[in-house]
Amino acid sequence: MKPSQNFVFICLLILFHGLLNGQNIDQHVYEELDKSDHVPVIVLMQEQANLDAAARIKGKEAKAHFVYHTLHEFAQKSQKNLQSVLREKGIAFRSFDLVNAIALDIDRSLLELLANRSEIGAIIFDQAQPMLDLSVERQDVREIKTRSAQPTWGVTNMSVDKLWEKGFRGQGVVIGGQDTGYKWDVDQIKDKYRGLNANGDIDHNYSWHDAIHQASPLNSDTINPCGYDLDIPCDDHGHGTHTMGTMTGEDSTNAFGLAPLAKWIGCRNMERGWGAPSTYLECFNWFLAPTDLNGDNADPSKAPHVINNSWGCPPEEGCNPENWPIMELAVQHLKAAGTVVIVSAGNDGSACGTIRNPAAMFEGSFTVGAYNINNQIAGFSSRGSVSIDSSFRIKPNVAAPGVNVLSVLHNGSYAYLSGTSMAGPHAAGLVALLISAKPELAGEVEMIEDIIEKSAIETTAEKECFQVGVNEVPNNTFGFGRINAERALELASLTKVSEKSLLDVNLFPNPNTGMLFFGGLVPDRISLFDLSGKLVYSAAVPTGVVMLRQLVQGLYQVKIEKGSDSVTKPLMIIKN
Repeated sequence: MKPSQNFVFICLLILFHGLLNGQNIDQHVYEELDKSDHVPVIVLMQEQANLDAAARIKGKEAKAHFVYHTLHEFAQKSQKNLQSVLREKGIAFRSFDLVNAIALDIDRSLLELLANRSEIGAIIFDQAQPMLDLSVERQDVREIKTRSAQPTWGVTNMSVDKLWEKGFRGQGVVIGGQDTGYKWDVDQIKDKYRGLNANGDIDHNYSWHDAIHQASPLNSDTINPCGYDLDIPCDDHGHGTHTMGTMTGEDSTNAFGLAPLAKWIGCRNMERGWGAPSTYLECFNWFLAPTDLNGDNADPSKAPHVINNSWGCPPEEGCNPENWPIMELAVQHLKAAGTVVIVSAGNDGSACGTIRNPAAMFEGSFTVGAYNINNQIAGFSSRGSVSIDSSFRIKPNVAAPGVNVLSVLHNGSYAYLSGTSMAGPHAAGLVALLISAKPELAGEVEMIEDIIEKSAIETTAEKECFQVGVNEVPNNTFGFGRINAERALELASLTKVSEKSLLDVNLFPNPNTGMLFFGGLVPDRISLFDLSGKLVYSAAVPTGVVMLRQLVQGLYQVKIEKGSDSVTKPLMIIKN
């Protein structure tokens, strides 16, 4: 991964936090209130939780638990008073732990009330957003009923079949997707759905979430073929099922899904191709800690290893500097939780500077361009640098097969589609293959991204973009190059995922108020002794988080065990 330069992001947050005393309101809110009694907004709270300690935690599940619990407790505390006011007024809202924000509809009187609350950082208009240029991704549709048993060109071009021969097919990995939904019982992806248990029972809890609660105003009618607030996965367009097929699809004769032994979970973030900032954020929020179908009992241990995002949020549809920071914050926090965030570059090429929309433009997103069977960049694939925010960062990160990509539709037939929406799933599938080959990579987001970038086949650009020459790598056309599974596996096998010794383990927070995390590695077991030497608590630590709220305030000695080794460290427990 290239060195992170967050100057622009920080400036945007300062902009958010500095626009107080009635000036922290997106101008679109005022404009829409002139047309309507109520408008949808996202209220971003002034403060955000500190997740720096996540970098010291080893293990995907341990990272996920720390980030989720830290964000959840921080959001609950900072939103408490505001939520009380909203409940008293009978106003429905949705809380997002991931970015410490609340989505709701407001009128002018509520706007005046919110504008004077010091804990609020910004009020952002929640404008509907479109999917990646559908005209591009639809024009190459060629639907067929059957096909040959040969692997698709993307599989062979990336040498994915070489990993399959070694037995690495995505086993043990969970892939998340947010899109137009997914037809879960299509034969080619049905057995890969996590909600289908080994005994054949169906349980959609923790494997599906629907962020579409009403029709999008950008559609011409309100008749959705699936409906709204669904408890059963459905795809109202076909786009989502096609992308999931590229990641996990398979049948008795066809080889087209990169990681056919991975499990998938899904969230619908678009209504027939149209979403909104709140629907995208709701899916991101759910992936941090999937919930049951009622939206309760969040469980970060069920979070995916990688998320595919084949959608974009263009400014002409309302995505602008006022809502960029909150979208980027969602990506950063998911990465801190150990999840790789794959994002399609967009279909606005071939000019330079056309990677200009969330989430592809963000430094934290792993952005993927598209090339064809002849290893040439697709004409529609968006290019960098990212000039829209004056960062001029090089994008995309890499390129993947994205022209005439064969996968399954929601009616069970096959179709060829073209677009960077088809390239992103190839990169997500590669992430799954690498983790299945080397499970200790799970949660090590920067390491995974570095492996894919450094192992890519260096490919020169056809033109200079923003003083990045055609022979330079990375460049603003292919990024670091064309991704390759065999080369990535070779580099991964040489990459050591370091695990510190017990002496380096950190207990945090310390002093502790009831939830204990570990930096350095995940212990097998811990035991707590009071000052008299009495054992007061002992338990295995499968997730890297321990709840200690039942203990009284005081100083304890914590015995930390890993294998046959152990070390004892002090811990102060305090009560709020």
